[in-house]
Amino acid sequence: MFEYEETMEKAQEEETPRQKVLTPREIVCELDKYIIGQDQAKRSVAIALRNRWRRQQVAAELRDEIAPKNIIMMGPTGVGKTEIARRLARLANSPFLKVEATKFTEVGYVGRDVESMVRDLSELAVNMAKKEEQEIVESRAAELAEERLLDILLPKKTEETQEEEEGEKERILEVVKSDRDGMPSTREKLRRMLRSGKMDKRYVDLEVSSSNIPMVEIFSSAGMEEMEFNVKEIFGNMFPQKKKKRRVKIPEAMEILFQEESQRLIDMDKVVEKAIRITEQNGIIFLDELDKVAGSGSSHGPDVSREGVQRDLLPIVEGSTVATKYGMIKTDHILFIAAGAFNVSKPSDLLPELQGRFPIRVELDSLTTEDFVRILLEPKNALITQYEALMATEGIELIFEDESVEAIAEMASKVNDRMENIGARRLHTIMEKLVDEISFDAPNLDEKSVTIDKSYVTEKLEDILEDENLSRYIL
Repeated sequence: MFEYEETMEKAQEEETPRQKVLTPREIVCELDKYIIGQDQAKRSVAIALRNRWRRQQVAAELRDEIAPKNIIMMGPTGVGKTEIARRLARLANSPFLKVEATKFTEVGYVGRDVESMVRDLSELAVNMAKKEEQEIVESRAAELAEERLLDILLPKKTEETQEEEEGEKERILEVVKSDRDGMPSTREKLRRMLRSGKMDKRYVDLEVSSSNIPMVEIFSSAGMEEMEFNVKEIFGNMFPQKKKKRRVKIPEAMEILFQEESQRLIDMDKVVEKAIRITEQNGIIFLDELDKVAGSGSSHGPDVSREGVQRDLLPIVEGSTVATKYGMIKTDHILFIAAGAFNVSKPSDLLPELQGRFPIRVELDSLTTEDFVRILLEPKNALITQYEALMATEGIELIFEDESVEAIAEMASKVNDRMENIGARRLHTIMEKLVDEISFDAPNLDEKSVTIDKSYVTEKLEDILEDENLSRYIL
């Protein structure tokens, strides 16, 4: 027990945000492992992330006055805007939410309320905080689960009745004592068998809680979502949990008991308090398709997806307090990263007040053929690496020659120029078409090494590329 308490204290002492140890240059280096090019965008987000840590080091009276350096990324689809924001959140170990501005409507119309993005972010933060607490109590929960399972496998003896005569009672107690002297050795023997996996095929009867809450569907309009907050809790009290017996294998029983003990050991008040703190101080909201709500230019009545949404977004980005089921959350220091193609509208078409809340503007470059070659080969999660790993599960070695990689990149670039430019996403379409036959026949192939050269790429894709109508549907 003392060891468990020491572990908890140590974990609390060591709790420091990851971004504290990463400099902007190190952040860019980490992003380079997954994203090709876009150096200016990487620099901007690295500075914005580092500024969060810097703000925490400032004197308390000035700390709250420093506003987050929100960012607008401008560039065509598929050039890495979303990936930069997502990888940044992972580096910072921050709750991250991606939403499309077009899913929101002006208050008064049926649709999602802009405040729902903060509620969703708080939900993610609670799950993150809960997972961290589970890791802290993991060893203690495993011990308690093992003890409970041993109690099921070796039930304790019942107390003897107190109605016997004194002499008889003493004799019975001696027998019980001698029996119990032997119990630890039996229990330890079971424990060793349990840990070694010798009992994995045995079944045990386990009492598990089953929720008896009926399915309820609520239709709520914008601004009414707070009505849904405590519905589950209300019905949980009206319909208490029932216990039912299940016959399960020992490994499954161990997992069920482990989860139950973890829930008991976790202090949910502490989890919620921590979640609110990381939401307010470390939360990142990626607001995509902002250009779709920029500018009105509409002369045929109100457009609920444009200026109205901007007006509703403004207080959230400026800093306001949003009611969630976990408590009130201030949005003053949540980092907002907006993105859009801005090929029709411009950032200057946004409301002036909203523009002022996004001080950093970054334009991302369109991807070239050379960029496509690097995307196929260099990142940790490179497309070619993924396909090689997938085919390796079938025992097939997939080999891409350098010339074939260049041919794939050139084709992706040509299709993007000829049709809609969807950036690196075009590579996914072309690669899937290229290895379609190999993927289908892989389990039955006798040849365990397949080489993809330039002629193979040309044979598979040239006809489709030449037929413009066909390429529109396939590539």
